[in-house]
Amino acid sequence: MTTTSPSSSAQSAREALAVRLQHLRKDAGLTGKELSARCGWHPAKTTRIQKGDALPSDTDIRTWCAACDADDQADDLIATARAVDSMYMEWRRLHRNGMRQVQQDWYTLHQQTRHCRVYLSNVSPGFLQTPAFATALMTQITRFQGTPDDVAEAVAARVARSRFLYEGRHRYVVLMEESVLRYRTADPDAMRGQLRHLLAVMPLASLSLGIIPFTAQRTVWPLESFYIHDDTQAVVETLTAEIKVTQPRELADYAKAFAGLAEMAVYGDAARTLIRAGIDALE
Repeated sequence: MTTTSPSSSAQSAREALAVRLQHLRKDAGLTGKELSARCGWHPAKTTRIQKGDALPSDTDIRTWCAACDADDQADDLIATARAVDSMYMEWRRLHRNGMRQVQQDWYTLHQQTRHCRVYLSNVSPGFLQTPAFATALMTQITRFQGTPDDVAEAVAARVARSRFLYEGRHRYVVLMEESVLRYRTADPDAMRGQLRHLLAVMPLASLSLGIIPFTAQRTVWPLESFYIHDDTQAVVETLTAEIKVTQPRELADYAKAFAGLAEMAVYGDAARTLIRAGIDALE
């Protein structure tokens, strides 16, 4: 995978793997050209791998280790490379067999998460979506990406995450831009049902829901949607990819941004007023 990640976490992890491979070559007493010759590829490939510009495949790593007489390290390096690869995943790759599996993976992540902070600038989070709204949204995504249509199964897997609002010790703090209440992501009936659902779940002890009004004086600009899971991982959603952030410095930045966004939000009756205004606008 040669695409440079927009996340420095992913790039830093790729560079760390590159350094390990470079040390392996040096420990074997090989120059870059000598390693390339043993591997049977162009020296430019070795250079790209050692600079972190290209992520080696499983076969590349096994070939590299064999050339360095270090076959015993291949499995560990492959596991590391796969972990790096998973930090930046294109949606088309994730959805190549449909959306259901990704939704099931999200279910597992939420099951393991105790404290989840969520910021949304486009749509409600999956665990707060109604089946009708989720169906409309996921149909749009499937058509845009041109990936297999398993929307019905994916919707069921997505909506299943709502169970964590009612069981265990899960805690969700959700911030939404007021625009989320106004975007016509689904037809009026589905939008109305989605907004009424937000009103219905607001009293839950497991959920804190804040709305950032259009009129709020900004101290943090509108951002891409992101989820912070137990201060150990942030998942950022862009148009083309899902990015997993684990670098402490970046996690601190997302936590700082979330705190600033939370200060601009309104809660309780003020939030309900904005949601009801969204419903009224559909009439």
